[in-house]
Amino acid sequence: MASYIARRFVLGVAVLLVAMTILFLLIYTVPGDPATIALGPRASELQKEAFRLRMGLDQPLAVQALNFLWSLLHGDLGTDILNQRPVTQMVLAALPKTVLLAVTGLGWAALIGIPLGIWAALRPDSWTDRIIGLISTSVVALPAFLMAIYALILFSVQLGWFPSIGAGEPGDFGDQIHHLVLPAFAVGVAWVGYIARLVRVAMLETLAEPHVRTYEAFGVGKAHIVLRCVLPIAIIPVISVLGVGMGNLLSGAVLVEVVFSRPGLGSMAYDAVISRNFPVVLGSVVVTTALYVVANFLADIAIAMLDPRLAEKG
Repeated sequence: MASYIARRFVLGVAVLLVAMTILFLLIYTVPGDPATIALGPRASELQKEAFRLRMGLDQPLAVQALNFLWSLLHGDLGTDILNQRPVTQMVLAALPKTVLLAVTGLGWAALIGIPLGIWAALRPDSWTDRIIGLISTSVVALPAFLMAIYALILFSVQLGWFPSIGAGEPGDFGDQIHHLVLPAFAVGVAWVGYIARLVRVAMLETLAEPHVRTYEAFGVGKAHIVLRCVLPIAIIPVISVLGVGMGNLLSGAVLVEVVFSRPGLGSMAYDAVISRNFPVVLGSVVVTTALYVVANFLADIAIAMLDPRLAEKG
């Protein structure tokens, strides 16, 4: 198990470094002069040149990339070119809000999707199974940002049940929950379908295994078989897909933040893209990518704990 975790950790770090290098090169080759953006079009060439020297923008792109990676290893994501604030400080302030939205959306999706998948698997080819399958397929096809727009129009504008923008008053827990409901709903809707379908397929495959048939032949109760024998095995592909799909989940949360004007990585990155504030854009993408890699790493560990045979193979 220890060697498996070590291999996965090294692989995750390597993937992260390669991804960071590619992201840096892509973002910093986008047209636009950071000096002009930071100082304004009326700044003199001397002022712009001094800014480039101070920010290290006068060096070759490869050197800038290496400097960025070195700074990244020390927790330094650079400096906001518009207000000279440390990007790390800005990201750390915005990150908890985005993670809260993503985790809340995933949490309610799992609470609904897992029971639906179990229910459908225990009644294969029934009307219940078909209805759950139809609903799951339909919601999976809806992007989070589109669901956010629909929810905003229906529940905020027309019905007035929930606020349309913001994250609530600081210190007012009830108001913050009230502002969180709709965005979390939009983030999690598609995942209800994903999880329900995955659990159904995995449950049906596990229920057909010989050892499950043996338990049934010996008169072991259905509830005991499902909860103790089938569900722990059936949940493994769900955890695996959730780890891989964390990037999709976070990107959905980021887009939903923009729709609802919620503070977080999404709103910060959107404003940075509009103003071509490259360090902030890069910092936001770096943190999102890092969360994706960490989620995959944690999913690998969880799967190995549920089924140690996979760790021996991997």
